[in-house]
Amino acid sequence: MQFERYIGIDYSGAQTPITSLKGLRVYLAEGSKAAIEVLPPPSRRKYWTRRGIAEWLVERLTENIPTLVGIDHSFSFPLRYFESHLLVPDWPSFLDDFQLHWPTDEDYIYVDFIRDGLRGNGLERMGNPRWRRMTEERAKAKSVFHFDVQGQVAKSTHAGLPWLRYVRIHVSEQLHFWPFAGWEIPKGNSAILEAYPALYKKGFAIDDRTADQHDAYSIAAWMQQLDLNDQLVRWLNPNLTPLERGMAEVEGWILGVE
Repeated sequence: MQFERYIGIDYSGAQTPITSLKGLRVYLAEGSKAAIEVLPPPSRRKYWTRRGIAEWLVERLTENIPTLVGIDHSFSFPLRYFESHLLVPDWPSFLDDFQLHWPTDEDYIYVDFIRDGLRGNGLERMGNPRWRRMTEERAKAKSVFHFDVQGQVAKSTHAGLPWLRYVRIHVSEQLHFWPFAGWEIPKGNSAILEAYPALYKKGFAIDDRTADQHDAYSIAAWMQQLDLNDQLVRWLNPNLTPLERGMAEVEGWILGVE
């Protein structure tokens, strides 16, 4: 086994970063033990907030325990976005530029505030809902720019990207963002990657979990299952051409997509 813990996060882009959201769910599996739900620290808030999850992840990922984290939102944008806005095809630079225009990590900011031009400068960094990343096309997933539709990932992505930047800044270089830092995760390192529970959840009985809980559970359980069965390396190295790998190192890739 390459990792000792597996964390699955079902994400939500609703309301603000400090709003307690029923749709934010976290499950954790240790070793070969079954994944269990992790509840937020005791407070007046019943559910997790986006800020709370980011801070909790920083705490977990600074521990000396190799951990694999899967989060249910897109980690980057299509190459068409980079070309349209004349951006360097570099993921860390993309995160900085995005947060500058879409400061959705500020306490009282809704994604829609920026979409409507009330805060930030998102109008200078918009995309087209017809643009899709290569991994989205293969997974038959919606575009990161397709807002206001059922099953959208656009809002959670625009809310979550600045928090990836936050975690990256606050955790040492031992943290590997896959595949942007490379397709092979060094032994002993923790890693964060993009997950898509629609690919995994049918393999697990839902039991008494809600849909959001089951999505988070399925991410953690599937990653754990792969590692226990020595299949993780195969999925971390999808069968892509050199050109496709180069694209995916900018656009990102979903674990489980071939």
